[in-house]
Amino acid sequence: MTVTCAVIDDYQHAATRFADWASLQGQVELTVFSDHLAAEDDVAARLAGFDVVVVMRERTPFPASLLARLPRLKLLVTTGARNASIDLAAARERGVTVCGTASNSTPPAELTWALVLGLGRHLVPEATALRDGGPWQQTIGTDLHGATLGLLGLGKIGMQVARVGAAFGMNVLAWSHNLTAERAEAAGARLAPSLEVLLAASDVVSIHLVLSDRTRGLLGAGELALMKPGAYLINTSRAGIVDQAALLDALRRQAIAGAGLDVFAEEPLPADSPFRDLPNVLATPHLGYVTEGNYRTFFPQVVEDISAFLAGTPIRTL
Repeated sequence: MTVTCAVIDDYQHAATRFADWASLQGQVELTVFSDHLAAEDDVAARLAGFDVVVVMRERTPFPASLLARLPRLKLLVTTGARNASIDLAAARERGVTVCGTASNSTPPAELTWALVLGLGRHLVPEATALRDGGPWQQTIGTDLHGATLGLLGLGKIGMQVARVGAAFGMNVLAWSHNLTAERAEAAGARLAPSLEVLLAASDVVSIHLVLSDRTRGLLGAGELALMKPGAYLINTSRAGIVDQAALLDALRRQAIAGAGLDVFAEEPLPADSPFRDLPNVLATPHLGYVTEGNYRTFFPQVVEDISAFLAGTPIRTL
């Protein structure tokens, strides 16, 4: 019996390019969608006829309301080892198996530094001016050596960012709710006694926390007001950790020097979003995990997940 499988939100047409689906020939009828549907009604209508759905990270949420509208769905495969946009409890209740893949923490750490350097050295306006025949050398760059890097979160990604900061000669502070001085020191950082102290002392604040009830809205207007006027905020984690209205206000008033953002409350970012126009924002379209190395892990493991499920022995279940 052949099952129907949809791969959704495959923006770069990568699913078939980075994996060999031949092992599923005769078992799986594959359909790949490269566009994004935002409305749940549209998603439900598109996916109603599929037994298996492959999702790319958190591009399309799967709440209980959507799962209830997909009676044929038996297997949901997400790239990455976690996906906060899937209601796992609702999936279990409906008998839907959810599987994941491995994910490399190095790409988002690398993108963090692309954003730090891009902001601090004004790479976009300077490169644009050079291409357009504009003024030669119109900005003055920010020094990293001797500056303070403040990390919110010191997990796999935060630790890599800390090591690079130390290599640049930065003073590295770190804070999270459960971080200890010993763990911070092992990563080449010092434990900040509080979030407030870290924000006030840092020239660059970079977020590497998991979005949860405890971290949602962690940085609001009061916290942003503690940052130095010349400081940069970098967020390659989740937009919900920062109060978006408060961040826009701080950027508009130039209460901080700028922000490097790879994550947004709504993705794709709406065309009329003010984050697209602010001159002190360097924004990228959630590229943190989007590298060839990650894709060469994601999609072959997606195929393995489907094959194992069809054999009655699901693997990498969430």
